[in-house]
Amino acid sequence: MHFVYLLHCSDNSIYCGYTNNLAKRIRTHNSKKGAKYTRTRTPIELIYFEAHKAKSSALKREYLIKQMKREEKEALFNNQK
Repeated sequence: MHFVYLLHCSDNSIYCGYTNNLAKRIRTHNSKKGAKYTRTRTPIELIYFEAHKAKSSALKREYLIKQMKREEKEALFNNQK
């Protein structure tokens, strides 16, 4: 399984990423060994994720989400509550 996810960072920014092991990736981000962007913005909180069967569809979705405005990203995780 492949995942696209959104994180809420300590500076109130939103980070979008891809992984094939969501739990491990969250631990990596919080241990300051994840993406360069999140290293100085810990602790992070998982606020949204999508599961995809194919890596290609997950990467396409990640690209689309990264093109969204902040308000559109917020709507993704606000609609799941």
